[in-house]
Amino acid sequence: MLIKQSWLLLIAGLLTTLSHAQERSMGVLSPQQSRANTDPAVLPEVVVTGNPLGSELFELATPSAVLSGTALQLQRRSTLGDTLQNLPGMSATGFGPNASRPVIRGLDGDRTHILQNGAGVIDASALSADHAVALDPLVMERAEVVRGPAALFYGGNAVGGVVNVIDNRIPQAGNQGFSGRFEARYGGPEQEQAHAVVLEGGSVEDQGAQWALHADAYTRSADDLRIKNYARSARLRAADPQSTETQYRLTNSAAAGEGGAVGVSRVWGSGYVGLSVAQFNSRYGTVAEPTVTIDMQSSRFDVAGEARELGGLVSALKWKASATNYNHQELDSGTVATVFRNKGQELQVEAQHAPWRNLKGAVGMQVAQNTLTATGDEAFLPSTQTQSQALFLFEELTLGAWKWTAGVRQQNSRISSGGGGEIPYGETSARFDPAMTRRFNGNSAALGAVWTLQPGWAVAVNGAYTERAPSQTELFANGPHAATGYYEVGNSSFGLERSRAIDIALRRKTEAYSASVSVFQNRFAGFITQYASGNTRGTDGELNPTANASGVSSNTGDDILPESVYRAVPARFRGAELEAGWRVPYSGAQIELLPQISYVQASDLSTGVPLPRIAPLRYGMGLNYRLDRLGGRVDITRVSAQHRLAASELATDGYTMLNMALTYKLPAPGARLEGFVRGVNLLNAEARNHASMLKDVAPMGGRSVQFGVRGQF
Repeated sequence: MLIKQSWLLLIAGLLTTLSHAQERSMGVLSPQQSRANTDPAVLPEVVVTGNPLGSELFELATPSAVLSGTALQLQRRSTLGDTLQNLPGMSATGFGPNASRPVIRGLDGDRTHILQNGAGVIDASALSADHAVALDPLVMERAEVVRGPAALFYGGNAVGGVVNVIDNRIPQAGNQGFSGRFEARYGGPEQEQAHAVVLEGGSVEDQGAQWALHADAYTRSADDLRIKNYARSARLRAADPQSTETQYRLTNSAAAGEGGAVGVSRVWGSGYVGLSVAQFNSRYGTVAEPTVTIDMQSSRFDVAGEARELGGLVSALKWKASATNYNHQELDSGTVATVFRNKGQELQVEAQHAPWRNLKGAVGMQVAQNTLTATGDEAFLPSTQTQSQALFLFEELTLGAWKWTAGVRQQNSRISSGGGGEIPYGETSARFDPAMTRRFNGNSAALGAVWTLQPGWAVAVNGAYTERAPSQTELFANGPHAATGYYEVGNSSFGLERSRAIDIALRRKTEAYSASVSVFQNRFAGFITQYASGNTRGTDGELNPTANASGVSSNTGDDILPESVYRAVPARFRGAELEAGWRVPYSGAQIELLPQISYVQASDLSTGVPLPRIAPLRYGMGLNYRLDRLGGRVDITRVSAQHRLAASELATDGYTMLNMALTYKLPAPGARLEGFVRGVNLLNAEARNHASMLKDVAPMGGRSVQFGVRGQF
């Protein structure tokens, strides 16, 4: 019934958009023309499209960051987490080189929401760290990150923050003629071969409207990751000696993938309506298990539209909807062992009301449904179906030097477990509880203010209260999970996870430089996290089986795993961030200095013990250089050792990471062509990511060089 209602609302939104479409003369810029000011002497204004009012970064109460242009090209990696991990406040789950999800201020999994063009990415990446995010950074044009609670627009599971990947697969602006971009790169610690092409075109008609077209395709392959020395850390080797040790290559880390999309839009002076279809395929080794690989596919269909200048009470209407069919097989020595499937739909509609004096704002609704099943050896949770419906309101008021923002969201969630008629496919197991349904009513609210002290100076304060419904894994897990090395046990009686967050920032911006320093704290009541119980289980679920010397249960014949139980505890996350950019003309060249500091600390307040996998203090300096055709970038980053440890964690040594890149604009009539060479980990540090479950068995890549070429036409 929910899906029928969703598609009825979608059709209504489409009809509304088309009914208000006025075929005016084109005042629309191409995507290339509409990008931010590229004058190297002036720092460009950057607009965050994830905000319903399209505010500029400097004016937002919430801390945000954007990665695009040359900076994105030089930071692009094979996974979304690794691509974004050097932004302020960011780290990554780092489950080998092929599966790495963003971590924002120490919060990951279900608390960090990943969007593609404003609509949720439906996959299994929040379920387990060995599951990759079902999108590839090769074709993304821009990434926006909101650090801190963003639950008002995206739901309670955005309590940590939001990553919005923009790829223009549904064009929102016209493109007169034909244009495109391409990129090819080779090398790196995994000997990657990657190619991508994006093509866009359109034609103007007599009435002023336009058809805008988009197509993209990519392919990538990689060998096992080359590492400095041993795969296992010195601490782990001392605690658990083995007769042989893997050296110089990370076993079972090779990967291959391909994908692409086509999209079409009808664009006019005050809006657009369009659709796209996309396919994502990936095959990679899981690293934690030397014989296990994952074969992943995701098919996605999106529709979106916007109508502006409507007049009357509603000044603009925007909507988007998506449907995704995701599945992946986990193969052990080529034989299918476990299959995960996730089918989902989402619809969001936003309406901006006409400004009233200094007040402007938007009201919206969102409905979503997804059905997740896991079958086979590693089916550690039953089939589940999650449905949600939400309403939200966001308002912005300008009073002199103050800009106030306020918003509320009310969300109803329904999470069902078990097979039978309620869930169309999947298998049940005796170890799972009988089929049940949990309902949650979550409320979220935020109040923020930006005070312009004087031109170029501002103080931003944002406070948020968020209620998050527990995930299906936290509620219903009960099975062996080889990726984490535990037998995981959920708790179906969990209630809402509540949090209160505050963020305070001082900002400075001129034509030549900008800077921001912020401090934050987020306190949770009932923070749901995993703890080792001290018990063991056989893979059949038997508690505390008798094990023989080889670690095999004498009465079941199953492998023994330590038990990990989900618990709700009071918790606190707090930290600080600094980022700046300073452009200095020097002898005809442009030099940009980019200092950065990120720090987060997280504790279980019931015991005072640190929470696990929290990235340590990180600080560094970037330097950009540009003179005529020649460009360069140097990044040196110090990651401190981590000695604030949760139970059963090993300490992680600090390291210094030095990366360098050189670019050269090649002569190419009618196109912009640029070659580049990039050196990664030039000091050949043994770098281990403390936020990764695999940090003691899977280091980052060793010293390497990558070559490539990219162009626009």
